[in-house]
Amino acid sequence: MSVVFACVAALLASALTLFSGFGLGTLLMPVFSLFFPVPLAIAATAIVHLANNLFKLALVGRHADRGALIRFAVPAAIAALAGAGLLTLVANWPPWFTWHVADETYAVKPVKTLIGGLIIVFAVLEFSPAVGRLALPPRYLMAGGLLSGFFGGLSGNQGALRSAFLIKAGLSKEAFIGTGVVAAVMVDLVRLTVYGLSLPAALFETPVLGIVGPATLSAFLGAWLGARLMTKVTMRSIQIVVAVFLMLVGAGLATGLL
Repeated sequence: MSVVFACVAALLASALTLFSGFGLGTLLMPVFSLFFPVPLAIAATAIVHLANNLFKLALVGRHADRGALIRFAVPAAIAALAGAGLLTLVANWPPWFTWHVADETYAVKPVKTLIGGLIIVFAVLEFSPAVGRLALPPRYLMAGGLLSGFFGGLSGNQGALRSAFLIKAGLSKEAFIGTGVVAAVMVDLVRLTVYGLSLPAALFETPVLGIVGPATLSAFLGAWLGARLMTKVTMRSIQIVVAVFLMLVGAGLATGLL
């Protein structure tokens, strides 16, 4: 049932990315956190995210702008090291405190509070129309790479920041998409390397691969179905439902309920 649920979630999340405004990693990581410890859920999501981006890379990677890659993607990859390193560090911190309801005990762990809070923050950022229109001057491109790469390594949330900094970089539509995909692949490779060093056994255990493999294929199928069965427009009602779901999961993680 866990595999079926994860596959359905991956399929729906991948399809929803085409018209909800939320990225695949933003939608899928909270679902994986229901099955795995948070650091492992982020790593598992990164595998699906990387596979999805490698597929995109084959399609549009040739359009990437070399200058933007040097100024944005390289700093992003470097900062991803710091973000992923911080995640592996915080993952080992003991719970801050526990609280009780009836016979149930809930532990508030630093890593869950951190990631739960980030889920809420980035759900608000990606949901907000004002943030969606945010475009920062090209002089901030390197700073944008560092910022998006750090959060990409820490929690996988990087799409909203990446778009905000690249949109005004003077790129064509094709170069904008290609540069973003290459940057995402670089960040994914770096953070998976760090995760793999800290979670070498757990990341490749049968239970994880048994969910990640089918979920990856389901994400491909979701993108294919979404492109053919749904109009590529933003649907506010869907955005609201998805944003509320993300905030509830983020709150559940932060308070130890999940």
